[in-house]
Amino acid sequence: MHSKDTITHKRVLTIAVPIVLSNATVPILGAVDTGVVGQLGLAAPIGAVGIGAVILASVYWLFGFLRMGTTGLVAQARGAGDLGEVSALLTRVMMIAVVAGVALIALQVPILWAAFKLAPASAEVETLARSYIGIRIWSAPFAIAGFGLTGWLIAGERTRAVLVLQLWMNGLNILLDLWFVLGLGWGIEGVAIATVIAEVTGAGLGLFLCRSALTHPAWKAWPKVFDPARLLNMARVNTDIMIRSILLLAIMVSFAFFGASFGDLTLAANHILMQFVEITAYALDGFAFTAEVLVGQALGARSALALRRGALMASFWGLLVCTVLAVTFAVFGGVIVDIMTTAPDVQAEARRFLPWMVSVPLVGLAAWMLDGVFIGATRTRDMRNMSVVSLVVYLAAVYVLMPRFGAHGLWAALLISYIARGATLAWKYPALERDAHRS
Repeated sequence: MHSKDTITHKRVLTIAVPIVLSNATVPILGAVDTGVVGQLGLAAPIGAVGIGAVILASVYWLFGFLRMGTTGLVAQARGAGDLGEVSALLTRVMMIAVVAGVALIALQVPILWAAFKLAPASAEVETLARSYIGIRIWSAPFAIAGFGLTGWLIAGERTRAVLVLQLWMNGLNILLDLWFVLGLGWGIEGVAIATVIAEVTGAGLGLFLCRSALTHPAWKAWPKVFDPARLLNMARVNTDIMIRSILLLAIMVSFAFFGASFGDLTLAANHILMQFVEITAYALDGFAFTAEVLVGQALGARSALALRRGALMASFWGLLVCTVLAVTFAVFGGVIVDIMTTAPDVQAEARRFLPWMVSVPLVGLAAWMLDGVFIGATRTRDMRNMSVVSLVVYLAAVYVLMPRFGAHGLWAALLISYIARGATLAWKYPALERDAHRS
């Protein structure tokens, strides 16, 4: 356990850098999945793996609250020196993962029916996608457990362990992809089986990495594990995070729909440019996660000074990263676009909006970093409410700016939503320091 007074640049980077490296492995796996299926020489299997992965990612995404909520709650328990609660939280998280995973397996038929109603595909693609999902769904409890295990490790500042876990899962998945598909000729079923094995063994490795929780008897002290007040607080935190995430998803999905109204060319350009936003989010995750840990521990230890220092130091490094990204996008943005597409008309259209990409890292910094601060403080009601404000401001900006400025107005509205979220969370921040003083 770190003292609340030892927040240093080295400590910030020790937490953040492994998360940034871990995130960098995610798109590699997606590329390999697509690449090995592409070797089959048919379009349908590529589409099936693509749509199947999107459906499962969307369903699992609903349980992303388990990662964020676990990090905040465990960090606060560590800061307060309550090691029994740290262990009991891991047990609660694993129980949620098992119940949620079994529910998804039981409900797979209506889930698939709804998914293909929303995103219809050709009969061949749908048949193959159902086969792919029908295999992968069996690892749902393990995949969801991964969210909680990752959150628990991050709260303990064990982000190197998170990197090891990610490298194991993605590395094994890639090797099995190559063997099952290219070596054994199992097709998309091979891709699905590879992912199941990676997720099951990943959960096992994650539990091994979290084995310190088992050294405290509280992990199986059922009155403590099922303490009504603790369970209610955990449910409140996780529900708020899920609602907040749905509200933010509504902004991103509606952005895609609004963009489609300008035609296929602008839609394609926007899709490419959204990768710049994804890169920014992945790069900032490490520092936002660091803020979660440091703020959570500071609040648990009742130190407003440590809370402020943790938030500021994590944000300082976040600002440096965002500045580097903004400069990189300004200098090499056109080259990055050209790599992503060879279509000259799409390249030209994407270049029209590149100035917005230069602005995204700097304009979005406050929103991303304050998300981390509020998750660590488990002030999730504020996050939920400010996301409502952000969505309303975004829709109002779209209504006013899009008819006048077209697609430029749409990009402006997206950036205004970041500003609204950052500004409203900043307005709520002083209350966190006041709470840290209370016993």
